[in-house]
Amino acid sequence: MQKAPILVCILIAGADGNIDRKEIKQAITVAQKNKKGTDSLSGYFKDLSQDFEDKIKVLIQSFPYESTQRTPLVIDELSQVNTLWHKIDPSFASDFYEMLLALAEKIATSSGGLWGMKTVGEEEAKYMKLPMLQDPSQK
Repeated sequence: MQKAPILVCILIAGADGNIDRKEIKQAITVAQKNKKGTDSLSGYFKDLSQDFEDKIKVLIQSFPYESTQRTPLVIDELSQVNTLWHKIDPSFASDFYEMLLALAEKIATSSGGLWGMKTVGEEEAKYMKLPMLQDPSQK
């Protein structure tokens, strides 16, 4: 669960073969903003946001550099979250899933397009809806 947002960041940011600094900064911004919230995820984000950039860098280095090799490994690891949905509070699971989707969208739109203006590349669009994750509210 701690690695899931970082895995989403790596998956979406690296989908086009290049993990862009803008995409990493967007993930950090999302983590920092969410830790100040009052919803069920704010406590989670307080822990996650500590050294978030370092956590991303360390995890990126643990995967192959080439996106064609990295992406399947990230998808496999991220899909393991599906086995946890039934073990956690349904409300938290639903909020967590929605947060991952929102994070993926923000990262995908943070870089690229004409003058870098919030368009989503073809590779990022393929993963932006996180098809490897099941919606816990649909169980």
